[in-house]
Amino acid sequence: MHTSPDLRALACPEAPFALTLTALSQRWLLAGLGLSLLPALSLAQTPPTPNAPAADLGQIEIRSNRNNDTEARRESTAAKIVIGREEIEKQGDATLGEVLKRLPGVTVQGAPGRGGAIRMRGLGGGYTQILLDGERVPPGFSVDSLTPEQVEKIEILRAPTAETGARAIAGTINIVLREGQKANPDDLKITRSYEHGEGSTMVNWVHNLKTEPLSGTFTLSAMDNTRADESLTEILSDYRDPQNRLSQSIGQRQGLHANARLQWKGEQGKNLTLTPFVIYSEYAANGRIDAQRLTSPSITDTALTDNRSRYAAARLNGQWSQRLSADDRLEVRFGGGQSQYNQHITQTVQNSTGLLSNALDEQRFTDRSTSLNGKWTRVLDNGHQWVSGLEHEGVRRVEEASAGAGDESGNLKARTVRWAAYTQDEFKINPNWSAYAGVRYESILTEGQVSEDLKRNNSQVWTPLLHALWKPDPSKRDQIRMSLTRSYKTPTLYNLVAPLRFSRDYPVSGDNVPTQPDRVGNPDLRPELATGIDLGFERYLDGGGVLSANVFRRNIQDLIRYQTSLNAVPWSTPLRWVSTPQNVGDAVTQGIELEAKFRLNQALADVWPVDIRSNISFFSSKVKDVPGPDNRLDQQPSMTANLGADYRLRGLPLTLGGNINWNPDYDTQRSQEQRSYQGIKRVVDVNGLWRFSPATALRLTLSNLLPRDYLTATTFNNGIRSETSKTTDRNWRNVQLRLEMKI
Repeated sequence: MHTSPDLRALACPEAPFALTLTALSQRWLLAGLGLSLLPALSLAQTPPTPNAPAADLGQIEIRSNRNNDTEARRESTAAKIVIGREEIEKQGDATLGEVLKRLPGVTVQGAPGRGGAIRMRGLGGGYTQILLDGERVPPGFSVDSLTPEQVEKIEILRAPTAETGARAIAGTINIVLREGQKANPDDLKITRSYEHGEGSTMVNWVHNLKTEPLSGTFTLSAMDNTRADESLTEILSDYRDPQNRLSQSIGQRQGLHANARLQWKGEQGKNLTLTPFVIYSEYAANGRIDAQRLTSPSITDTALTDNRSRYAAARLNGQWSQRLSADDRLEVRFGGGQSQYNQHITQTVQNSTGLLSNALDEQRFTDRSTSLNGKWTRVLDNGHQWVSGLEHEGVRRVEEASAGAGDESGNLKARTVRWAAYTQDEFKINPNWSAYAGVRYESILTEGQVSEDLKRNNSQVWTPLLHALWKPDPSKRDQIRMSLTRSYKTPTLYNLVAPLRFSRDYPVSGDNVPTQPDRVGNPDLRPELATGIDLGFERYLDGGGVLSANVFRRNIQDLIRYQTSLNAVPWSTPLRWVSTPQNVGDAVTQGIELEAKFRLNQALADVWPVDIRSNISFFSSKVKDVPGPDNRLDQQPSMTANLGADYRLRGLPLTLGGNINWNPDYDTQRSQEQRSYQGIKRVVDVNGLWRFSPATALRLTLSNLLPRDYLTATTFNNGIRSETSKTTDRNWRNVQLRLEMKI
């Protein structure tokens, strides 16, 4: 068995706000430059002889979308980061989550290489708004189901706008799918990867339509992925026998993802765009759990596990736009789709020592969603652009599930209906100042029937939004951004009307433990409201590149957090530990985000032109009604950092690159009784691309080059009972070989 490190407290250092932005930026930039010199020196080759005769290459035309992405970021009044195709392709990532983890202020939950929820500023669980082509992603959709080949660009908005939506306390990530280019050949990529002795295969194909008047692109991704999982859980308790549980499994996921963007352009500014997509995946994993009592090592138990699931989704989104006059434009967006998920998990005990129990967990749900949005844009005098819109979204869910013991209370029928209206004006005051003012109203109704109980929640939110952009000297490339916004986070459907879920190892016939409680919803939750301030400085470098520093603060009201308590419940005669979401009071979070993208020879003379991508962010937060220390928001690290470099060797068709992603460990005091711990997360990725011809290349990627075990822990201590559960998840190096062709 593996040895788990001890749980320890880590005081969260306050973000270094005492330093000025300038001083902190200089210190960080010098440190980043020092580190980035190492790969540059190792890749350096003998420079060409200064007196070598120059070859006449004729007329050379260089095209890149990098400057277009930079200019889109620079000209936006609201703070925006744009990542285009060139940047997305650099590392040869297998999933979109791997691309996102390297962006400023973005973290990915979970063990390295295993994917997880996408978070901005260390905040997840609804704080980060995810959009797909400007629309909220449908229920059950995972960002990791997209491959980088399916994405045209990624837009990151640090503060909300009326048009994109205000359910974005941490920010918004908008994923724009591939756009067709008639002149481009098809892209075909075939990937074979290995991890811990298990092989996986992926094929990606991008086809550009070359017809008239219909244009567009079609993308197909197919994968057969086999992966091992292994974790060790140590349960230490002062009221029951401590034990270890070693869980091992081999899982295989097979999937298909197809999407298209079809665009028809008519006369007088008429455009119709259709973006259908289909997802299908199956997962099967067989494993075992070995339990051992620490006080009596001879007492052991084994359970065999079987986990099978299937997910299928289909959706059609569309947009009709028409120019009504020289100054007016109308856009109508519509969408509809359905997703289905089925999961069946069994746990069969081989012995009868009582350490493990038989369990059956089944879940089947169907989601149907529709959306209809209208937007009117009018250009006014003095550079005003006035945009107003109406939105409607509806989601219906029907779920059948076991509550852990076959009780019908696991069944659920629920719906969510959202209406929104907004108006905004973006305008230039003078050559130095641009401004944005908007207001948005949303009404959200959630209803759910669990067994015979009807639960209902209705909330309305007004969100005023202000942004400003100041250019001290319009002829130069320095600028300062300011935002004052109100945003919010609504309770999820499961927060409100979740059916009863029993803890798997403790059926309803007896009692359970605080680290493995039952879970129920709470229909009386209120949305979280946040007042936010953002202040940023940006310097755009000649020849491309950017240096930026951004500080933010969010004051959050009615924070939602799961709380665990011992209760008398109708589903059990003994008292049961139950976890339910509650509004626990106010919180505040703040931080600073620093970014530098440039070529090394822009900063230091006589060095190789290595592309540097680097960012570092510091976060701090405090939940006011929870005693400190470490009373931060859930799963928010104190910092996150990335350092990456790419270099194309002279004289060889070889490009080398790499990236280091690092998050420190930290403790979180979730309530007076509950405490959690997240271990250090460090991921090193390196890659090399050998180009045989303009149409053919071979890429080798080593992901998670230096794997380390990932530790998490939870502790419950109410002065009477104390229990700690520590889990160590193993992860391994992933070796990936990809053939890239243009056909």
